[in-house]
Parts: sequence; C-alpha cells; structure tokens
Amino acid sequence: MTVLGTGTANAGISILHAAGLGKGCSVGINLQCEVRLVEGVSQPTDDHHGLLDSVMQSWIDSNYPKFNGVGWEIDSQIPIAQGLKSSAAVACAAIRALDQASWTGLSDYQVVDMAVEAQRRSGCTITGSMDDAWAVISDGWKLIDPAVQSRESVLMEGDIEEGLEILIGLRGPRVLSANTINFDSQSKLFERALASLSNGSILSAISTNGMAVSAAMGDDESLRLCNSLIVRGALAAGVSGSGPAVAAICHADSKDVAEILEDSCDRVIRTGFTSHPTIEEEASRWE
Repeated sequence: MTVLGTGTANAGISILHAAGLGKGCSVGINLQCEVRLVEGVSQPTDDHHGLLDSVMQSWIDSNYPKFNGVGWEIDSQIPIAQGLKSSAAVACAAIRALDQASWTGLSDYQVVDMAVEAQRRSGCTITGSMDDAWAVISDGWKLIDPAVQSRESVLMEGDIEEGLEILIGLRGPRVLSANTINFDSQSKLFERALASLSNGSILSAISTNGMAVSAAMGDDESLRLCNSLIVRGALAAGVSGSGPAVAAICHADSKDVAEILEDSCDRVIRTGFTSHPTIEEEASRWE
C-alpha cells in the first residue's frame, strides 16, 4: 500500500486538568504514535470516535488540498482511553501526515488548532484538549488557556528536570466519562495545583491535580495508590487526564515504586519525558 504521508506525535500526562479551572497543562512522554495517510480504503478499527474522519473534515474546511481514495493506518504505543493523550496524539500525527503529503508546511500553531477542532467534532474531549495537543508535539510543559487560538494560548511554559523516570500504571478500562465527573467540587485542590505550577513546583502540581481528579471521580483506590507511591519514594504521583492510568515520577531504578504499581495495576509502562533534538543536535548526528 502506497504511503502518501507520515506524521508522528507522543503521549502525555497531566499537570493540571483543563476542566478544573478552565486552564490546562500537560507534558509529553516517550510513547510514540505514528499515523500514515495511504492510498486505498483503510480505516483503523480502534478509531472509535471517528477522530480521523473529523481530522479530514477539519483539514478540508481549512481549505487545504482534498484527498480522494485514501485511508489511514495507525501504529501507536499509547494505550487508549487511559488519560495519556492518545486522541490528541492521533489527531496531531494525522494532521502532520496530511501536511507532509500536501507540502503545506503547517506551523505547530496550525497543527494544534486543527487538532482541537477535530477532537471537538468527534466528541472525544470536553475542553478541546489544547494543552494535550501542545504536549504531544513539543517538549516541556505549557499552561494553556483553551478558550483562545493557539497563538495566544500559552500563559506559562517551562522545562522538566532531566533524568527522571515515569512509571505508568494501567488499571483497566475507564469507568467514568469526563463529562460525568464533578470537577467543580474540587476547585480548591485545582487552585492549589495551579499555584504550585505557577511557582515552578511541577511535581507538586502533578500530585495535587491527581488528587483533585481522583476525588472528583470518587476514586478512593487511586488516592490510596498515589499516597502509597509517594510514601515509597515517588517524587510525584497522580491520575493523568480523566484516568484511570496513574503516573508516578521518580528517580531511575526506584524498585519500591515499581513493585507497588506492579502489585496494583494490570500493566506497568516505564518511560521518560520527551526531549526532541534541536536542529543543531540533529545536524551533528550526520557530521
């Protein structure tokens, strides 16, 4: 099957859930998603929301070149419906594939805006997930106002300490959808998370945000699990997105943290924060 264009993006974890206070913050992690635009009819079976159809419609509505007789292929390491930004990754990677196939030269701002539009069309987000879209295509963290266009959306940004390990605990299928969770009930905790983020205490923000989301969902098990992880040495631990995955940030080879997750979760994934090479670093590889 002829590949017309290929796009990539990565997973992410939450620092501040956008449904809590109307501002969101996520950060990328090293789980990759590749989407290919191919000739012929090909529709991935795991595109449950029809997200790729929404991507194509958003592309056409933006007056970019229309493709006929094409389909899609997805090759992703990101678990679906776990709060790890799989939808944002697919949307951004698909837009990048269209961009490559048509030589349109989209900026990151344009990719993010179109990804947000596509996710809203498909109904797979309640906030637009603009912070997620930024996280899956760029390094570091960004505090985002999703009520404006992407060029005006970044309120604060920064980097994550290097050398940290992330352990993702998968706890089975999602039980609650985001639009049934009472985020307003935990506004004080979300405000604490935002204050930590504003002061540069990213790890504290991750834990406090995770606590707020768990309490909003009535998920006592995730609260107990995250507390246990921190007691046993995790630098931060919390539910990502609307869950149910739990992310623990720790120093490398934190055996106690890994053991707790392995005992409590269906599967544990080890990864780290994204760090894409600069143009200079990429060029030096070929010298």
